[in-house]
Amino acid sequence: MKLVSNVYAYLCLCFFTLPAFADDLSSVPDKKKTKAGLYVTSSEAAELLRDDNVILLDVRSRPEVTFVGLATRVDVHIPLMVMPKNVRYDPGKKGYQLEPNLAFEFDFLDYAEAHGIEDETPIVVMCRSGSRSAKAVNLLYDLGYTNAYSLVDGFEGDKAKAGDMAGQRVVNGWKNAGLAWGYAIEPSQVYPADLN
Repeated sequence: MKLVSNVYAYLCLCFFTLPAFADDLSSVPDKKKTKAGLYVTSSEAAELLRDDNVILLDVRSRPEVTFVGLATRVDVHIPLMVMPKNVRYDPGKKGYQLEPNLAFEFDFLDYAEAHGIEDETPIVVMCRSGSRSAKAVNLLYDLGYTNAYSLVDGFEGDKAKAGDMAGQRVVNGWKNAGLAWGYAIEPSQVYPADLN
């Protein structure tokens, strides 16, 4: 009976507390808001990505892509943040510090030029849970790419706030939506700087 109760609580948490980011802009947390004001959930992004002209840009770090996996439809991986050589533990965040990828804009512009990406090309930007993708969308917007969408629930999704799964990324996200992903990084998806 306890198992049934836990499963019911988990299903309620997953299906009845999902924020409707793309439909209700007032529910987008401040840290996930962008200058472009364009947002999609993972399921909406999967629909958009049926069009081969829509670009999926993954901005997570190399370790995330390597060990957590990536959407099979990712067109390119350009990390917004990178792990420095002398990475330091941050006790306040209970994790390792990342630093900005100072080449992000240049790497994207090089990729865009090489692949004929126009200013109006739709670009879906994915990170772990929607905060870094918002920052990346703002950088793209400032470069003139005004049709950039932030994937608000990211690859792994948001953390559950209550119940047995509290603190775990089980609420939403690409993986939790059952969308196609894997661990293999295809040559076309590799961070362009890694090819030099």
